Amino acid sequence: MEKVERNLIEPIGEVTFERSHMNLSKGLKKFQLKLENILVRKGFLLLLIGFLLGRALILAKLTPFCLPFFAAVYFIRRDKAPIALIGLVAGAATLSIVQASYTFFTIALFLIVYKLLRNFIKNEMKVLPFFVFFILLIGSAAESFILTSQVSLYDGMMAGVEASLGFILTLIFIQSIPLLTFSKRKQALKTEEIVCLIIMLASVMTGTIGWEIYDLSVEHILSRYLVLIFSFVAGATLGSTVGVVTGLIFSLANISSFYHMSLLAFAGVLGGLLKEGKKIGVSLGLFIATLLIGMYGEGIGSISITILETIVAIALFLLTPQLFTARVAKFIPGTTEHMAEQQQYMRKMRDVTAQRVEKFSTVFEALSNSFSNIDGKVEELDSERELDYFLSNVTEKTCQTCFKKEQCWTKNFNTTYDQMRDIMLEMDENNGVVSGKLMRDWDKHCTRSKRVIDAMQQELTFFQANQKLKRQVQESRRLVAEQLLGVSEVMGDFAKEIQRERENHHKQEEQILESLQEFGVHIEHVEIYSLDQGNVDIDMTIPYCQGHGECEKLIAPMLSDILGETIVVNSEECATYPNGFCHVTFRSAKAYSVDTGVAHAAKDGGLVSGDSYSMIELGSGKYAIAISDGMGNGERAHYESQETLQLLQKILQSGIEEKVAIKSVNSVLSLRTTDEMFSTLDLAMIDMQNASVKFLKIGSTPSFIKRGGKVNKIQASNLPMGIIQEFDVDVVSEQLKAGDLLIMMSDGVFEGPKHVENFDLWMKRKISELETNKPQEIADLIMEEVIRSRAGSIEDDMTVIVAKIQHNTPKWATIPVVQKQRKRA
Repeated sequence: MEKVERNLIEPIGEVTFERSHMNLSKGLKKFQLKLENILVRKGFLLLLIGFLLGRALILAKLTPFCLPFFAAVYFIRRDKAPIALIGLVAGAATLSIVQASYTFFTIALFLIVYKLLRNFIKNEMKVLPFFVFFILLIGSAAESFILTSQVSLYDGMMAGVEASLGFILTLIFIQSIPLLTFSKRKQALKTEEIVCLIIMLASVMTGTIGWEIYDLSVEHILSRYLVLIFSFVAGATLGSTVGVVTGLIFSLANISSFYHMSLLAFAGVLGGLLKEGKKIGVSLGLFIATLLIGMYGEGIGSISITILETIVAIALFLLTPQLFTARVAKFIPGTTEHMAEQQQYMRKMRDVTAQRVEKFSTVFEALSNSFSNIDGKVEELDSERELDYFLSNVTEKTCQTCFKKEQCWTKNFNTTYDQMRDIMLEMDENNGVVSGKLMRDWDKHCTRSKRVIDAMQQELTFFQANQKLKRQVQESRRLVAEQLLGVSEVMGDFAKEIQRERENHHKQEEQILESLQEFGVHIEHVEIYSLDQGNVDIDMTIPYCQGHGECEKLIAPMLSDILGETIVVNSEECATYPNGFCHVTFRSAKAYSVDTGVAHAAKDGGLVSGDSYSMIELGSGKYAIAISDGMGNGERAHYESQETLQLLQKILQSGIEEKVAIKSVNSVLSLRTTDEMFSTLDLAMIDMQNASVKFLKIGSTPSFIKRGGKVNKIQASNLPMGIIQEFDVDVVSEQLKAGDLLIMMSDGVFEGPKHVENFDLWMKRKISELETNKPQEIADLIMEEVIRSRAGSIEDDMTVIVAKIQHNTPKWATIPVVQKQRKRA
């Protein structure tokens, strides 16, 4: 019983903890939303920033922050400008009533001048800093004149400095205020935006100069806290930048704080270097920097206060929720959070794109089904209806005026109908000829038999034309259905490829980089896209190699040893100047290569042959060899065969399966012309990874495979393309080996030898007697042998293609990398 109670209590406790954790997360999120609503949407953040900038001083005298801040807020968030004005005047009032009056006067002067000249301004963004510059210059000079009744050279110089600072600060605030007031931002921060944000935050912190809590300086605590945040989020580079910029602005505000810039910069560097230790490591970096730089202070008391300020900043940093730092990190390029955010965005875009492609694929599949699903019953009913129309037209011309109409169609309807239908069907099948028996039976039944037969023959011409048109329409529908189905399959495969997320190969990239650098090859950058077997894809950036071929001679062989498969250079972009970089792409080498040779001749030695051939390497790792023989000779046959191969090549390169491609080409050829122009097709698809081959022969002659002294014949029985509209493509599959010779030829070569009864045996014997294994020599010898057998005459177009399968051996041998694990993702 106790065990049962314990088993029940433990899950209940876990559920209770999870619920409390979820409630806490929801509570924090609600609090964050309320805080954002108060600070950002209602404008209290601008009120707070304005208050601190209103009392911020430069060189203990100048206040260049007020007018630039108000001008930027007025330009970006005009509805919140009154709140910013209240904050600025209130902050200036903490310094003196005169300073508050001066701030209000300069802002009022800015508004008046801006209202007067607004109609003449085309680009407010460019003109706004100049407005601020001249108004600050006039206001500062007027203040000096009112207080001292004169404007000295020193006063003019200070007025120029303040106006120049206002000009620069206006540009900075225009960049940085949107980062604070727009809560929903998706883009990463640019470098200039980060710097502007840091300057603005440091400027706001100068408003806390003079504030102390138990002898601890507030501006020191906040500045160190800011360095801790950015060092933890972005590392040493940004951390040191924040330290230098913040310390520089503090030193301008108070010259006694000059050493503080060194402390903040050093703390940013150490904290960023120790960020792998999380918050403790970053805090330790600030503490070490405080101890080292604090020695420049004034005595033991100064060091103790500095250490206490650092401890308070560290405490605030440790109490900062992870939610805040993670949110800041999302907008800074190079951080893990930013990369995760980008990957999430790309994953979402990828999924949306894949879904849309899949929807398109479904639409094309549905369209294909709508074209291909033709009900047999509907076709049968249509045929019966057409037969009824045919007989109705015949009887209208012959039986309407016959005196035996009632006898034939009322009393003997079935007999009359059946006999006329049989006559019509026989005439349709036998080109208008009717058998003697059926003709005698019809003569006995009908008194106007000859007239009816003539009417049937006349009507049959229109009936056959309609039937042919109907068949062409049905064939067109079938062609469209097959094409739509092929497109649907290609788009479905494309959607699956889109959904394959690019894996992160940081570990493998470091291993490859380290291995190559230890060998003495300098690599600037490595990026791995795929490490799948047979589909390796790696990009590298290397220094200028001066044309020595390091990529092909060193890097590719070393990668081959690291990855355990042959890697070759796929593409290379060399630098155009000595100090530049070369960009190289490495891919998996194909296991086999194909070396080809072709012999070609036209009938009677003419220039135009009816044969066409093509050898193309498809992007899917396959090599296609095709021969097409147009019916007859000359330009028309050449056009037919060439058109067949071009259509086939384009369809195959689109990724559509071979059978569908051949059927599509056949349908196009059969629909395109009414002339009896047909083409044969001999297609071999060789897989470059395993050397398997598929033969698709459409009305073509046999092919031969020579392996050593043995010759095998490959043949299939299919009619030429364009003769019939529907046919099944017979596929013959074979497994080739390295050293095999594949010989394909047109009928002009296969049937060319004279006084030969068995062409198969003759061709096998000639191929087996060949002593060379070079494809081009074999093609020339076979062509020469056939022409010699006919005493030098060429009575038909002749084409021979010979392909030799061999292992793909790289030009440079593999270089072993010592003491490195060969890992594959």
